[in-house]
Amino acid sequence: MVNKEQRVGIFIDVQNLYHSAKNLYKARVNFKELIKQLVDNRKLIRSMAYVVKTDGTDAEPARSANSKIASSESAFFDALKQAGIELRMKDIQIYPGGMKKADWDVGMAVDAIRMGSFLDVVILVTGDGDFIPLVDYIKWGMGRTVEVAGFSRTASGKLKEVADKFIAIEDIPRVLIKK
Repeated sequence: MVNKEQRVGIFIDVQNLYHSAKNLYKARVNFKELIKQLVDNRKLIRSMAYVVKTDGTDAEPARSANSKIASSESAFFDALKQAGIELRMKDIQIYPGGMKKADWDVGMAVDAIRMGSFLDVVILVTGDGDFIPLVDYIKWGMGRTVEVAGFSRTASGKLKEVADKFIAIEDIPRVLIKK
């Protein structure tokens, strides 16, 4: 039940959302519209996006093919900031042998728990089933409402089930922008 006095915090798993939108719908996400729709006339306290920087995005000048990636990544990060979203950034980890890892799950969970004490509603924007214990803790351990927004086709069925409310992003008007 939506109450305009509810204090809302939004935590966005950007990698999950970006790749799902791209692979399922050949589209990108209009984050400003997404935030507006998720808040639904309640009080937005904070919106956080968890992003991973790829090669060539820091102070080191990017070269050739990487410069195009770096500039589009930088533009994407700027668009998130323009939408009023705070960014939490992490560099991609590259292991010997070339394996790459980029994971914000623990950081996102810690922030949601830490901020949950001054929120009424925690909105997780992800389809990742790894967040099920977090949803359970925020609901039952902290007594907060937890909403999950994700793409129906890729979101974990159990995650949809444990949330107080599941919001199918593909059903929100003007959120998907076709390429």
